[in-house]
Amino acid sequence: MNMNIAVILAGGSGSRFGRDLPKQFLKVAGKKVIEHTIDVFEHNDLIDEVAVVTRPEFIADVEQLVVNNHYGKVRKILVGGKERYHSSLSAINAYTDSTDNLIFHDAVRPLVNDRIINDCIAALKEYDAVDVAIPVADTIIQVDDTDCINAIPTRSLLRSGQTPQCFKRGVINKAYEIALQDPNFVTTDDCGVVRKYLPETPVYVVKGEVFNMKITYKEDLFLVDKLFQLKSQEGSQDALTEKTKEQLKSKVLVAFGGSYGIGADVARLAQECGAKVYSFSRSLNHVDVSDYEQVSKALQQVYDAEGAIHFVVNTAGILVKEALASMEYKRIQQSVNVNMLGIINVAKASYPYLQKTKGALLAYTSSSYTRGRMMYSIYSATKAAVVNLVQALAEEWSNDHIRVNCINPERTKTPMRVSNFGNEPEDTLLKSEEVAIASLNTLIADCTGEVIDVKRK
Repeated sequence: MNMNIAVILAGGSGSRFGRDLPKQFLKVAGKKVIEHTIDVFEHNDLIDEVAVVTRPEFIADVEQLVVNNHYGKVRKILVGGKERYHSSLSAINAYTDSTDNLIFHDAVRPLVNDRIINDCIAALKEYDAVDVAIPVADTIIQVDDTDCINAIPTRSLLRSGQTPQCFKRGVINKAYEIALQDPNFVTTDDCGVVRKYLPETPVYVVKGEVFNMKITYKEDLFLVDKLFQLKSQEGSQDALTEKTKEQLKSKVLVAFGGSYGIGADVARLAQECGAKVYSFSRSLNHVDVSDYEQVSKALQQVYDAEGAIHFVVNTAGILVKEALASMEYKRIQQSVNVNMLGIINVAKASYPYLQKTKGALLAYTSSSYTRGRMMYSIYSATKAAVVNLVQALAEEWSNDHIRVNCINPERTKTPMRVSNFGNEPEDTLLKSEEVAIASLNTLIADCTGEVIDVKRK
């Protein structure tokens, strides 16, 4: 059976970046760029093995990254060469099975996602060579040696190339065997080698993503950092997966804000899966998340009763839809205390218990976290703070193997929403149970530091 082998090309020198340290080893969003890239392939269910190709002087650095991150799929760390194609050849020569799929990806494209990878692997079932590209947004002009336009290609047929570039190992190996016999051989990418030297082999193009950008210049590092801040993925909300049901069985889950709405559905569904669930809220048992001592005492009670806490969920929140100038200060303070200080309290008090079980913490934000909205100034500000806290804690707690994620549901029918908006058409709102399903599926997922979007179908 052929394997899907991801080849991370990390041999760049960083000359265009203007720094001595190659850009793949610089930090963005709390990790080195190459770590973000390897993470995606490490956690993709269709990838069987990962090989990293780098310069000789960075072999030890990559080895240390593999150890520190407990990468189980990185089986080869290979030496690249001066040109990009030397790195590709290093990987091609490291494998011998002609039916293996080699999936070449730039280490400096850390925002590649599972959808792109999965589409590439699916395309390799029909094609021997696969590229990734996006439609060009601007009109492309071709100029002559006097900088005058001599052609304007039809834009609808043009694409901007990305990676991965994927091949049956036998095909890309044959293409390079022919290419290396050409005294005028010059190339910038692997698909170009197949296209030129095996012209009878079609190269299928998978749709890429605008955010799957390559870090080339200093300004790109800033843009990628912002894209990581806004990065999200869609949550599975149709049904609890079998893995979720199995992983929740006999585990201990604590739900703050669990008396109604999303929190109540999270508690109910988890119980149906066999989890031991403890719910806390102001109305249920007088536990206010804005009071650290109350939160700490609640968690201690659960630990004393069960001896472990595996999952902690905080759905407690307040929505005050009002202009700041007219809002009473006590309502401002209450919103900040519950929405922002609440998740801080829950996170800090939960840490020692989740550290012992390598568990998971789940918080909740709102679509307004990306940009403040009129009449939602305090709510938007606190929800942006929740996302930043989640992303920071995911980094801080990564060595403890605690997963920290954030659910971002679209408008959901809950008592809190009804109290602010009245009765709205049912078909315009998510059901709280849909959000609860996505929440539980996220709790047991491998991801951390992610914003999980839950959208109405």
